[in-house]
Amino acid sequence: MNVQFKKGILEICVLVLLEKQDCYGYELVQRISDKIEIAEGSMYPLLRRLTKEGYFTTYLQESSEGPSRKYYKLTDKGKDYLHEQMQEWKEFSNAVNQLIEEGVQNND
Repeated sequence: MNVQFKKGILEICVLVLLEKQDCYGYELVQRISDKIEIAEGSMYPLLRRLTKEGYFTTYLQESSEGPSRKYYKLTDKGKDYLHEQMQEWKEFSNAVNQLIEEGVQNND
């Protein structure tokens, strides 16, 4: 998949997953990678930025598999941001799909 496509949608994917439940970084990478191939290294700068912007809070939780894990929790500000981003995504993807359909119809 095109790298630019992935960069554009990764933020929404993270927000959507965190709206459902708190997750740690590697867990987010794994869950997103099940659908979209991403590099683990692309996740952590995004998580730091979104935390700094107030969309997440973090907490440590003990792990039976090693050191404590840093979990990310969506804040109310993050939920509002997610809903704004989802609306923009719907409008954008609808517009792109319309253009694609017009192009396909013109080529028939």
